[in-house]
Amino acid sequence: MASLTLPSWAAGKTIDIAGNPVPVVEGGLYDRYRSNPPLSVIGAEAPELDLSWFKTLKKEKLDIGFESWSPNFYYKNSRITAVFTADLARLNELMPEKVLEAVQPLQVWPGRGLVALTAYTYEYCDNDSYNEVALSVITTKPGATSFGPFTLIWQSMSKDFWGYVLKLPVNTELARVRGVVGYNLPKWLTSIERSESPLSVTYRIGSEISFEGKKLKEPSREIEMVTNSFTNIDRQGRLTHGYATSRQLSHATSSDAASATLNLGQGELSGYIRSLKLGRMMKYEYVPEFQSALYAPTLLK
Repeated sequence: MASLTLPSWAAGKTIDIAGNPVPVVEGGLYDRYRSNPPLSVIGAEAPELDLSWFKTLKKEKLDIGFESWSPNFYYKNSRITAVFTADLARLNELMPEKVLEAVQPLQVWPGRGLVALTAYTYEYCDNDSYNEVALSVITTKPGATSFGPFTLIWQSMSKDFWGYVLKLPVNTELARVRGVVGYNLPKWLTSIERSESPLSVTYRIGSEISFEGKKLKEPSREIEMVTNSFTNIDRQGRLTHGYATSRQLSHATSSDAASATLNLGQGELSGYIRSLKLGRMMKYEYVPEFQSALYAPTLLK
């Protein structure tokens, strides 16, 4: 696959997105096609990729604060996720009242909810490549009653997860502006470095946090479809929801607490995470290969 991206500081071209000057990779996918590259181009530049799923999806031109296409395609990606228990009262405190009218944090036992920490590498996608770290409250589905751990079991069995995103640092300005303006997400720009050894994958967020996950042995190659939906508030103060459907090509899970290690420093994000009073790690997911389609938010009905 051709290398299309450079570090954001070396991108060499600036474009306007909703009044924001955004550096992009000159000649990259976003520079050329603004989130709507022909699949024939992707196939020519990355002939090793299976694009059959994307051929079944139809893009729609939308105004999401700027002109774009939905869904946004992510052709080659990887991630690690750790799900921890957290202080339920603190989670309720951090979620807007309007969101809490529609969804609630899942309660796994008295006083304890759940948060998911996920580190993504989007190696090849419509808006070039970038790293991202999501900290999200796992919630009920809108309008649904929570039955505690049984709701989590149902979401796990149906591969249909709902959440509220608390923090979402990214390492390119293109990803930040698109996420904030177009998807109402709490993104900000920072350094996110990914490294790997024969045994693990590590993400370093700024100079204060490291998140390491083991490369679990013999991940399944059976294709698994997963939907992750999020609820939030748009610029007009209205409840919205968006979602991503992922086609997991290689994946494995573990409940061993030693599978993931989170080290916090002294910065603002570390303090924020400490305030959640994280407890037991309930689940770790190692997904070295997946594809995804991210849909623009719509009003929550």
